[in-house]
Amino acid sequence: MLALESLSCGHGAITAVHGLSLAVEAGRIAALVGPNGAGKSSTLMCIAGHVRATAGRVVMDGSPLDHLPPHERVRRGIAIAPEGRRLFKTLSVEDNLRVGGMIHPAREFARDRDRVLALFPRLRERIASLAGTLSGGEQQMLAIGRALMARPRLLLIDELSLGLMPKVIDACYEALGRLRDEGLAILLVEQNTERVMSVADTITVLESGETVWRGTADAARRDPSLLDAYLGTAAGPAAEEPPPPR
Repeated sequence: MLALESLSCGHGAITAVHGLSLAVEAGRIAALVGPNGAGKSSTLMCIAGHVRATAGRVVMDGSPLDHLPPHERVRRGIAIAPEGRRLFKTLSVEDNLRVGGMIHPAREFARDRDRVLALFPRLRERIASLAGTLSGGEQQMLAIGRALMARPRLLLIDELSLGLMPKVIDACYEALGRLRDEGLAILLVEQNTERVMSVADTITVLESGETVWRGTADAARRDPSLLDAYLGTAAGPAAEEPPPPR
């Protein structure tokens, strides 16, 4: 579904990613891992159209996307839950979901919203709450849900478990498994290597913008020293931040 062909991208004169090639298939989860500053977030933002490609191509269903702006890439089936979530904090949960589904007719909103609420029941309880009052875990669920409102065929998720409690991470990963079973293609950036190894089909390891390893998760699990060499011991979840004052 998605192919990156010798992709290089960056910010201004700085090249963050050098010659990256990978593929993401329908009904599969591909993981992009590596230390801070490796180029993982830049890769996702380049696929989404927010970071300029300096060489190579982003290809979806056999057609290059490099000339398309971000909103047209959404229409082609790409949606992103970005690092830091980037919610509209002064809007309600429901209105954040409404923004995510704006490319579709308003009469179809309720159906798409209910699909997200079935995936993340906690959001149903907070549907009228402002996004800025949610806990970190609830905000992550909303960020993924907002992306799903566009009905993507490829979902990009940046740093899913960062700062979240284990039970919230469990809920998010359970949702990813359900989405994969429904045929969604997922490209996941994650520092919690233990969790990503349990769910990913393929893994690409980046260091300083360069690909240092690429293969199946099974192959990576058979060589535990591989990820330790680039990430140290598998990162555990940090404590979840409390919600802001109401």
